[in-house]
Amino acid sequence: MYKHKATEPTLIGIGKILWDQLPMGRKLGGAPANFAYHVQVLGSHATVISAVGKDEAGKDILKAMEQLGLNRKFVALDSQHPTGIVTVSIDNQGIPAYSIRENTAWDFISFHPEMESLAHTADVVCFGSLCQRSPESRRTIQSVLGATRKHCKRIFDINLRQSYYSQSVIEESLQLSNVLKINDDELNILTKMLDLRESTSNQITQLFRMFPLELIALTRGEHGAVVYTPSAISECSGFPVVVVDTVGAGDAYTAALALGLLAGDSLDDINRRACCLAAFVCSRQGATPELPTELASKLFVTDIGG
Repeated sequence: MYKHKATEPTLIGIGKILWDQLPMGRKLGGAPANFAYHVQVLGSHATVISAVGKDEAGKDILKAMEQLGLNRKFVALDSQHPTGIVTVSIDNQGIPAYSIRENTAWDFISFHPEMESLAHTADVVCFGSLCQRSPESRRTIQSVLGATRKHCKRIFDINLRQSYYSQSVIEESLQLSNVLKINDDELNILTKMLDLRESTSNQITQLFRMFPLELIALTRGEHGAVVYTPSAISECSGFPVVVVDTVGAGDAYTAALALGLLAGDSLDDINRRACCLAAFVCSRQGATPELPTELASKLFVTDIGG
């Protein structure tokens, strides 16, 4: 587990919260909830900013969050729109495909002064592009990011889904970020969108030149991940596992990345731990499996906060 100094860091996951309707049944999902869960099982805490409908599915999400010990203070109840549900199919390699409903509660997250106060204390804010498909949630995400302090890690987990993104949203998000987490497929899309050229390393270099990024984490599925800064590179070849499904693996990676950055750990240690956690998640059903104490204590022992 992560050990802490007297002052706990403030981590925020903002965006969608929903039910993942998986072949084996429904599971709590959405990147902010998954991120917050994995931050918690690693010994810290994160706040979810999102919205659910004032319906049975929404009440069940709040109950599920309570059972998992997740902070639900900033999950609004929306009487106008239903709780989000995503139908997830899994292929024979454990790779998910998503069918995402539109005009759900998380498309209409409203900004309010308490969010601004929370954002001003934040050490990490993690956000993506999918929740920005609607103008209201996009404005709220941008307002939260705008209220953060200079040192805050603003992690853009780009998370491209179906057709729910645009070049303008991607570029605006990159301008508001200092950390980018992206996978191979997403980098291919970004390469075409932004006319990046030549090798992967050159594409990464161009992203550093174009946007105020301090770190880029490129995840590569079973092949692990590469973490880049303008002056250093860390490569982890991954951990072999029998893949059940990959749902939530990227969110687990981001949680470990965030905590490692707060702790000031080396890039190699951060990348190794994040890849190990992501691999474990791939070996279990759903995005929020229970983390064995032995694995937590073996791989995640450091100091953060202060």
